[in-house]
This record gives sequence, C-alpha cells and structure tokens, in this order.
Amino acid sequence: MLTVDFTRFPLAPGDRVLDLGCGAGRHAFECYRRGARVVALDRDGDEIREVARWFAAMKEAGEAPAGATATAVEGDALALPFPDDSFDVVIVSEVMEHIHDDKGVLAEMVRVLRPGGRIAVTVPRYGPEKVCWALSDAYHEVEGGHIRIYKADELVGRIRESGLKPYGLHHAHALHSPYWWIKCAVGVDNDKSPAVRAYHKLLVWDIMKKPLATRLAERLLDPVLGKSVVVYATKPHEGGR
Repeated sequence: MLTVDFTRFPLAPGDRVLDLGCGAGRHAFECYRRGARVVALDRDGDEIREVARWFAAMKEAGEAPAGATATAVEGDALALPFPDDSFDVVIVSEVMEHIHDDKGVLAEMVRVLRPGGRIAVTVPRYGPEKVCWALSDAYHEVEGGHIRIYKADELVGRIRESGLKPYGLHHAHALHSPYWWIKCAVGVDNDKSPAVRAYHKLLVWDIMKKPLATRLAERLLDPVLGKSVVVYATKPHEGGR
C-alpha cells in the first residue's frame, strides 16, 4: 500500500533515492521496481534486516530492472551517514510525527538532497488523527508513538521554512480512517474484535484485488477522510530556481 503517488512524484530509472524511516520498506520496494538506486534507512535494526532480505529476494526473482540497486542501512534520521547532495529523491513517509526534532530531520533531508531534487513527505492527517487520539490514549502514548498532529498548512510551512519549494499536496487512504477509529474504540491491541477483523479483511481484499468500485470510492473520499496528507517539494538551485 503506497502513500506516495508516483504519478505526481515522477521517478526515473537510475535516480538515487533515499527512503528515510523506511519501516517495512513499501516505498523502497516500489522505487527498486522502477529502476532506481535505492537506500532504505531506518533506526530499527530488525526492520532493516527484513528489508535487506526482501531486496535480495526481489533481485533473485528478477523484479528489478538492470541497473537498479538497493541497500538497507541502519541509521539516525537526525545524523544521516551520507554526504551533501547525495540523492535525487527523498521519501519520508509517516515518520515526522514520531520525532521531537522534526526541523532537524527536515534539515538533514535538505542537506542530502541535490539542488533540483524532489522530496515527498507524508504524515497522518489532522482530522482523522484527532479522532484516534480522542478515542484512545494507547494509540499514541506508547514508546516510539505519535507525539504531534500536523495541520496541512503547518506541515507545508515547515517544509517551506527548511528551504524547500512545495509544489503539490493531496490526501490518501480514506478507507483506512474508519479502521483505525474502530481499533481505537475497541482497544488498539484488540485484534479479536469482530468489527476489526471484518474491516481488516476488507482492507486486505481491497489492497490485493484493487477493485474499481473501492478505488473510485477512495478517490472521492480522500479529500474528506484521507488518513494521510502528502506534500511534494523540490530543492531549489542556487538563486531560488
């Protein structure tokens, strides 16, 4: 399930891509399939080892085109182990809401992104996230949990203040908002709830089958109920171009 829309965020074969805070690797895998030279970075060593195994399996299965490369790196988003201007593309998806120094993370992303490069930032959307927080303390009051809720204009402002030039914004995953509201209402760890199990089954079916009806429904509902907000920006060349 991708949050970044690659029709709005073009990726060319050979692009150097950093998936910062890659988690399970969903965006890194898609970039690898598209022929990029991918670095997936996360502070969770277990996640990184699993992502590395999937990269190897994808290479073995021939899922990535010739010239594509993929590396999994354990590291800190506030002290990236890369030189300045190392990447053409940076993706940071559902990460900044976890980190106290979000301005520091943005500064590091700007540092390693080349002038003219593109960045995609996604975070939980304000409205659906406020509902989750209101329904359940356990949803966010956990180690490594969400520490803030962004309004879209606040996120765009932070991105602009970092020196980037935003060029697009949209919302995603409207069908996932009710799922998380149900989980928060019955207990975020209560996976035995019939309502949670039924809705999860629906989401898995939707992700696997991609039926036209739910695709159209989500497209209509995303502006109102989208679980995530996605902002795209570029790093200007010297002189602001």
